Amino acid sequence: MSTKPSHGAVIGGGLAGMLTARALRRHLDRVTVIDRDDLPDGPEPRKGVPQARHAHLLWSGGARIVESLLPGTLDRLRAAGAHRIGVPSDMVNLSPYGWQRRFPGTQFLIAADRPLLDWTVRDQVLADDAVTLLGRTEMHALRGTARHLDGIGVRDLDSGEVTELDADIVVDTSGRGSRLRQWTAPLGVPEPEEDVVDSGITYSTRIYRAPERAAARFPMVSVYADYRAGEPGRSGLILPIDDGRWIVTLSGTRGAEPPTDGPGFTAFAEGLRHPLVGELLATAEPEGPVRGSRSTANRRIHYDRLDRWPDNLVVLGDALAGFNPVYGHGMSAAARSVAVLDRTLRRHRGGPDLATTALRRIAEAVDDPWILAASQDVFYPGCRVEAKDPRLSEELNSRQEFSERVGTVGLSDPVVSAVSAGVTTLAAPVASLQSPAVLNALRTGPAQPPPTEPPLTAEERALLR
Repeated sequence: MSTKPSHGAVIGGGLAGMLTARALRRHLDRVTVIDRDDLPDGPEPRKGVPQARHAHLLWSGGARIVESLLPGTLDRLRAAGAHRIGVPSDMVNLSPYGWQRRFPGTQFLIAADRPLLDWTVRDQVLADDAVTLLGRTEMHALRGTARHLDGIGVRDLDSGEVTELDADIVVDTSGRGSRLRQWTAPLGVPEPEEDVVDSGITYSTRIYRAPERAAARFPMVSVYADYRAGEPGRSGLILPIDDGRWIVTLSGTRGAEPPTDGPGFTAFAEGLRHPLVGELLATAEPEGPVRGSRSTANRRIHYDRLDRWPDNLVVLGDALAGFNPVYGHGMSAAARSVAVLDRTLRRHRGGPDLATTALRRIAEAVDDPWILAASQDVFYPGCRVEAKDPRLSEELNSRQEFSERVGTVGLSDPVVSAVSAGVTTLAAPVASLQSPAVLNALRTGPAQPPPTEPPLTAEERALLR
């Protein structure tokens, strides 16, 4: 007697969606990915990911998960020109607290332009014949009840034809523009709570041709705002990527928005807390225009708190929690969420507690990047806060004092630096900052002062001459 093949539907074909499809395929016979775009057959920009033109960091916490789902991905990215940047060994970083010493790397990040990252993952996922992509297709409706979904209806954007797809599990990974609340409302699902911390930050990005001597290897350079200064924050980042290029992203909170014209872009870079970014740009050649972006608020939706929810509907990625991109946590947080879904399917697939268990654990997985971003952004002038999280009000001052101590000591103490690197890269929980080794280092203080100038090597400094 034959049984019906199991089938999963993924809404959204970005990085989070493709990783989700890979995870579902471990447990289901077939997976269908639905996306509004006609996804390019190569590492090309696409309309549905406008933020792809800005700098993206795949921290080691997320990179290791991607590698576990798709073995060989990191080598493939490196072969295509992506950089593996040691944290903090290959970083010249001015944090809110000062210049970071370049201790031997204990973590890393993968630096590449977003289209290359997306394509490298997508190409491997779609190589599986049991994973189908429906491009130029949008979600039309969820089919089922507030307790269980039977499937979804999808609409072809060219013909307008609506098709019904049966699904054992549905996962929304459609990003910040997700309409999940509108889709679930007709089923009788209540409105979820939402927390928003919006500093009004905007971005401007330009690609540069790196100087010849820096094309093969150069550190990531970052100058971050001091969120404690009581003024709008201005930050800048130079990220070496494939093909001998630098992607340069400037950001500013409400009242300090970076320009989107060439001269204004250069002047903004030169006017940061330290002129290093501007000095380095003077050695490079711009390629193409400056591009801006404004979709940057920290926002999380608490589907995990609802008492009525379909037992086979899951949401993750920016559709659940989006963060200020200056911290670079979006892709790695999505990867962590996919790993949670994979583990939950292993134990709860087909059970009535699948979705609620997955959503609760995914909420835990995104909590660290949420609090890391939100607890800094709230200090910028004009920041809009609509959140019930007590850590952003009653507990904020004590958290700030501890963060300042960790940030200051970590500049020149290798123990605190290493643990902080694990937290920043989402490779270790925020709670690890309370370990006995860290607390002891915080009490005794660093054995040496932090650098007073950018910690460049002699070879790197030669570029500025």
